[in-house]
Amino acid sequence: MISFLDLKKINEPYETAFQEKLKSVLESGWYILGKETEIFEKAFAEYCQTKYCIGVGNGFDALVLIFKGYIQLGKLKKGDEIIVPANTYIASILAILQADLVPVLVEPKLETYNINPDLIQEKITSKTKAILAVHLYGQLAEMDKINEIAIENNLIVVEDCAQSHGVLKFQNFKNQIPINTHVTLSEVEELQSACAFSFYPGSNLGCLGDGGAITTNDSELAKVLFSLRNYGSEKKYYNDFVGVNSRLDELQAAFLNLKLPNLDTDNTKRKAIAKRYLSEIKNNKIILPFWDYSDNHVFHLFVIRTENRENLQDYLTQNNIQTVIHYPVPPHKQKAFPDWNNLSFPVTEKIHNEVLSLPISPVLTETEVDFIIEILNKY
Repeated sequence: MISFLDLKKINEPYETAFQEKLKSVLESGWYILGKETEIFEKAFAEYCQTKYCIGVGNGFDALVLIFKGYIQLGKLKKGDEIIVPANTYIASILAILQADLVPVLVEPKLETYNINPDLIQEKITSKTKAILAVHLYGQLAEMDKINEIAIENNLIVVEDCAQSHGVLKFQNFKNQIPINTHVTLSEVEELQSACAFSFYPGSNLGCLGDGGAITTNDSELAKVLFSLRNYGSEKKYYNDFVGVNSRLDELQAAFLNLKLPNLDTDNTKRKAIAKRYLSEIKNNKIILPFWDYSDNHVFHLFVIRTENRENLQDYLTQNNIQTVIHYPVPPHKQKAFPDWNNLSFPVTEKIHNEVLSLPISPVLTETEVDFIIEILNKY
């Protein structure tokens, strides 16, 4: 069976180094917010070309804390509306609700699976205060258009980068100025974007448990976030805010420090597999994802569409190819949101009914890729 994602194989090359790091952390006697976390925060900020990185417990907390940070700064208040893609993973929406804010769903583009900027404006009201852009499946959302809309409507931009480690390296916020428009660098900087990352084991940059981080250029926000993640305390036992306990574990930070230098190489391997899939899968029953071969995609997932998904998935399983559905039920149809169940989002529903994720990872072999392509072309 070709595994959808072989985490054991992905982490195998690091085994000796992991053991050494484990010993080092144990011997240090400092297990929370120590040297390894500090090193990672600095390294990841430099990698993302941002001024600050705040290590937190997981990607969900990263989003929640960003919103709570903006509330603490008076830039958001409870009950404010946040624009969010209707087809995102439910965590994006839950984070908005956890911060006592109101999610407003906007349809994605069928081709890219990312939020459709052309539909954002019609959902903006006097209560709209921010846009949560999700770089779903590893593909950068159309940030030039999103930033322009945000500037024109005085909105905050928050980015959910849980699936897009590395895509922002050369697309950092200051470079996301809309082309051929009146928008200036200073206006983009004023938006002071914050990005939320997850280091869930299956991520392009994954640890051996839960972990997350926030990157930002906003010094005010960063200062608040460093406190909020640690009970609202800047100085031990002195609490300035009503905070939480969400700190990147020292041991997980140590593992991430070992893996971060290889992130670009791993993403390059993912892109090479994606190029093969796109050029060699030739079956009119299968709709391949859109990619313009720029640096705007790191292929956390390679997501195809087909009208008879169950049949295709069964066929692939019978041929020893494991696949996963990301995601079978759209947020507005989940039991958790009964008030939304009667809403209609046709594009979102079509996506959730048809998508199927193929194996794609840095450890997938050429032989395995050959076989996957061959089997799909025979379907």
